[in-house]
Amino acid sequence: EQEMFLVDRSRQPAPIAVDILEAVKDPRLTTELAKYNLEANLTPLVFGTDCLHQMESELKELLERVDDAARRMEAGVALTGILPTLRRSHLTLDYMTPNPRYFELNRAISTLRDNAFDIVIKGLDELDFTHDNVMLEAANTSFQIHFQVGPEEFAMLYNLAQAVSAPVLAAAVNSPLLLGQRLWCETRVALFQRSVDARSATHKMRAKPPRVSFGDRWIDNSILEIYRDDITRFRVMLSTDDLEESPLSMVERGEVPQLRALRMHTGTVWRWNRACYGIGGGRPHLRIENRILPAGPTVIDEFANAAFFFGLMAATSAEYPKIHEVMAFDDAKQNFFAAARHGLNAQFHWIGGKQFTAHDLIIGELLPKAREGLANHGIRSEDIDRYLGVVEERVRSQQTGAQWALKSLASMGKSPTDVRMRSLVAAFAKNQRKGEPVHRWPLAQLYRTLDWFPSYRTVGQFMSTDLFTVRPTDPVGLAARTMEWRQIRHLPVEDDHGKLIGLLSFRDLLKLIAKPGTSTEEVVVEDIMCAEPITVRESTPTLDALAIMRENNIGSLPVIDDQRRLVGLITVYDLLEIAGQVLEDFLRSDDSVPGGLGITGAHPAAPESVELAAPSSTPGSLEGDGPSEGDDED
Repeated sequence: EQEMFLVDRSRQPAPIAVDILEAVKDPRLTTELAKYNLEANLTPLVFGTDCLHQMESELKELLERVDDAARRMEAGVALTGILPTLRRSHLTLDYMTPNPRYFELNRAISTLRDNAFDIVIKGLDELDFTHDNVMLEAANTSFQIHFQVGPEEFAMLYNLAQAVSAPVLAAAVNSPLLLGQRLWCETRVALFQRSVDARSATHKMRAKPPRVSFGDRWIDNSILEIYRDDITRFRVMLSTDDLEESPLSMVERGEVPQLRALRMHTGTVWRWNRACYGIGGGRPHLRIENRILPAGPTVIDEFANAAFFFGLMAATSAEYPKIHEVMAFDDAKQNFFAAARHGLNAQFHWIGGKQFTAHDLIIGELLPKAREGLANHGIRSEDIDRYLGVVEERVRSQQTGAQWALKSLASMGKSPTDVRMRSLVAAFAKNQRKGEPVHRWPLAQLYRTLDWFPSYRTVGQFMSTDLFTVRPTDPVGLAARTMEWRQIRHLPVEDDHGKLIGLLSFRDLLKLIAKPGTSTEEVVVEDIMCAEPITVRESTPTLDALAIMRENNIGSLPVIDDQRRLVGLITVYDLLEIAGQVLEDFLRSDDSVPGGLGITGAHPAAPESVELAAPSSTPGSLEGDGPSEGDDED
């Protein structure tokens, strides 16, 4: 299963999934939770010979079809675990796909929780906020691989899938960013658990497990252990009237039951390795659905990850059929979350009590085993070399998708977050189009040729959020020193709960000092602050904010939310910086201006192309969106 984002010309989510389905009319494509996501379901193949190459070719062909349709709508495809340009405004029910099942899922989870979702994720930065619906799940896109197994071997292979998930994930991490914050190397793991967490406060207090989990023990005998756990631990969320007669009666007559109720219920329990029952060609089967892998960075990277997983499954099933005897389950679980947090720098407790970094374990032990496992099952030698060669070079260079994104952001300096995120998406979309694996990508640059306007349409896109504030009872002297030391001219005044109650400006301090005989020792902030400052919201158009500042002759605007909590600040200097960038680009693009370069593509209003994730063979590619490797960014 290939999940994907659809992005518009400004590199932000494009809610056109239903339109794409109408245009492509391919049964392998289906909707996802959000209008800006699609899912492709590829054809099942027998594990052997050139199966991976066949499936890779099928996915490329399908992406080309989506590519063609999206381009006609001035949009494109992005293969990434979490889209860097995603904002909270994209996570409302307005963006939910109009499917009754999705709305019922949102209602059921909200009812079970009886409160808002608390999202707290700590990484290099920290994200801490509440959300009122399940649309956070739409922030995640994955590359999910299914492995069909026999009932008698299910327990053994399921346990092995659990054991090898950590090193496979460590080599594949590609989701380090969420809402502009640098969090886990694979933030999907943290976000997904929190986005559909149906536990109430009481259930959390009793340590009830979440519906998204790695599990808590090895499986002893059969898939029934998982199904019984799912049924007894988790309440039914969705139901259907389309139920068959007794499955046992059907089996007695030699018929194959659909088990619709069971499948619907287990579809609302999201284990990282999920047990699946299905019917193909009239025959029932069991599958292990590995859900740990993010989408992207490229198709070749995804199939390299899949080859690594299948190779390890094949090799370890022969070497360690009783993995529970040589490895503690808690070590497998701890390894998994260490991989999600730290990627190749994770520390693993491995088989036999040995300890490795993810990097050393993969290079020294696991890649040779994966090669052997694939070869023993008849995978073509050229495919083994190609796919595992990608994994090896990625690990040796220590440039996963996550590391590429983080290093690229660090190289862009202190430019506005929205501009950096759009530059990042533009760069990875261009690299995806070329089809080169991520370990060969040059770092993303701050695209000077990127259309500036979409990054400054609303106040929330460029406001300052790293704010210095004071309380109303703070001494004026403290406020003055804060302004001096931090070289700022405006200080929001907030209470202990973060609500805005005033604004103090440098002008207020000058007026105080100018009063004859005034002593500042006894003066506190609330004595001189503006108690009712003019405010705006994150969604306020930038032109409206500019007009407000002009009409009222003010130099700053606090940004608040619906509860009057302070979320940001814009100042006249922010607007001057934007104006300076636009003016510079305009002058550089104008041949008639002395020193102008005549680069029409750098004009802020110039149309921009949309780089897509489909292979470079896609027809109709529009290039020129940003600097190619070695080009000067201007």
